[in-house]
Amino acid sequence: MPPSLPPTLRFVLCGSVDDGKSTVIGRLLYDCRQVFSDELRRVEQDSARYGTQGKATDFALLVDGLRDEREQGITIDVAYRSFETPRRRFIVADAPGHEQYTRNMATGASTADLAVVLVDARRGVLPQTARHTRIAAMFGVRHAVLAVNKMDLVEWDRDVFESIRASWRAIADEIGLAAVEAIPVSALTGANLTRNGTSASWYDGPTLLAHLETVDVEGGRADRPFRMPVQYVNRPHSDFRGYCGRVAAGAVAVGDAVRISPAGTGSRVASIAVGDDARDRAARGDSVTVTLTPDVDVTRGDVVVSADEPVEVADQFQARLVWMHDEPLAVGRRYAMKLHSREVGAAVTRIRHRLDVSNGHELAASVLRLNDLGTVNLATDRPVPFAPFDQSRELGGFILIDLATNATVAAGTIVFPLMRAANVKWQHLDVSKDVRSRLKLQRAQCVWLTGMSASGKSTIANLLDRRLTAEGRHTYLLDGDNVRHGLCRDLGFTEADRVENIRRVAEVARLMVDAGLIVIVAFISPFRSERDYARSLFAPGDFVEVFVDASLEACAERDPKGLYAKALRGEIRNFTGVDSPYEPPEHADLHLDTERLSPEECVDRLTERLDREFPAPPSPVTEDR
Repeated sequence: MPPSLPPTLRFVLCGSVDDGKSTVIGRLLYDCRQVFSDELRRVEQDSARYGTQGKATDFALLVDGLRDEREQGITIDVAYRSFETPRRRFIVADAPGHEQYTRNMATGASTADLAVVLVDARRGVLPQTARHTRIAAMFGVRHAVLAVNKMDLVEWDRDVFESIRASWRAIADEIGLAAVEAIPVSALTGANLTRNGTSASWYDGPTLLAHLETVDVEGGRADRPFRMPVQYVNRPHSDFRGYCGRVAAGAVAVGDAVRISPAGTGSRVASIAVGDDARDRAARGDSVTVTLTPDVDVTRGDVVVSADEPVEVADQFQARLVWMHDEPLAVGRRYAMKLHSREVGAAVTRIRHRLDVSNGHELAASVLRLNDLGTVNLATDRPVPFAPFDQSRELGGFILIDLATNATVAAGTIVFPLMRAANVKWQHLDVSKDVRSRLKLQRAQCVWLTGMSASGKSTIANLLDRRLTAEGRHTYLLDGDNVRHGLCRDLGFTEADRVENIRRVAEVARLMVDAGLIVIVAFISPFRSERDYARSLFAPGDFVEVFVDASLEACAERDPKGLYAKALRGEIRNFTGVDSPYEPPEHADLHLDTERLSPEECVDRLTERLDREFPAPPSPVTEDR
């Protein structure tokens, strides 16, 4: 049997620009004899080429691998390196110091057990130092080391060190980092990094490496109940169905009673395998395949848990976010949320506050912008199994993904469920939408007209409403201007307000369709994601997206309200087509070109489509049989 590896410590090295993070890692690698001779020769050549440390070897070049990083002497992306000593194996993430790369810092912190917060002794604690410390704590790091670097440049002044330690300790105490250590170091010389420095006789603590070798970061995690998110259902043939995943917490043994969350179905563990090896037991960190008896319905994203200690299930949460995208967070906009191995639709329903990273103060905010930290209310489109992040990283950490671009826009942690929302259940109603529709001799549906201002939406919607009413259909028209006099009178025209405007109207339209009506919606609705959200509320085929198309020039020429002229003079802001974008439908159910077609011709095409797709039933009924 080969000797087992020493226990692994994952840590993130963070701090502000030019604090020396990459040099610290490079020095650790060099002093621990983890650098190949050819790699060292390359670094020595690059050191002479770039001259960042004069004639000395620049150990930062062992980590900064991108060309821009080497030329500018900065870290851009997270760099991961591994090394080991006889006592422990390490995986270290070198996080960028620039504020614009805060998202990369969040990535590095998300898997770390410990944070080494680096500070330049000449500059002390900076806002970015505080930001990184708060992000590390937000993503579950409970152990931290303050490494005050470049002490040789301040003559190893003890007063400088103590002042910096006191400033940073105040931040650590405020955010709840209890396990902290402060060490004066010089990465350039290696003093107190891997060997005791002789210039600081007043310091009698461990070197940074010695502390990393001995710190205990488990903190009782092995005693927590069993949790395993299912990543894959393994069914190679009809006689075998296994459930694959990584044990996120606790341990499980063959014969243990378990539950499948969120369904709550009970079963027992029939077998456990790690790779090709059968096991009687598996523990936290093991990647396993389990089989169950009796076999029950399990799918990717479910969580297998201890039968007597189930996880919570909810669909609304309070959460902390790091916003990671150039476009600001829009309240009400639908995103994809990836929580452990489950993906659901989600939207931020309220921004509770934004965090001032320099002092920890909670500030009122209507948006979150790039690199902002904030606390929000979050709603998912279905209940999900979870645990608060401070209990389980694996079940409480998530990302938000833009549905249009697949870009990761935020990383977050669940604080607690909003129990009021979690306790709200759907009430079964005996009278269905189909019954109400047949009583009205029609099929209920939502006809959603989208297009720029003055494209002709309201005119077409009004004509359609009149024609359908004359035919004996039961309709209702929701017009953009009319709704803003009541239901949405509190909303403006910012992107966030437009998102909320469409969310409210879509929900009202859904209720009206459920009442058996043909609902005609005439709204600019400029964003595809919001129109997609509206469509998602309806059963397949009950939503008809109609693109009322006219060029900007044609709309401005019509300009019945004089709005384009005001917008072009700068008197109206956030006006669609002028200084706010309109995203035309990519796959509209019907395209009406109002520069070629008259309003009557447009209505003809609409009614033809509706009659073809949604014929009225032959006779009314009074109840389902």
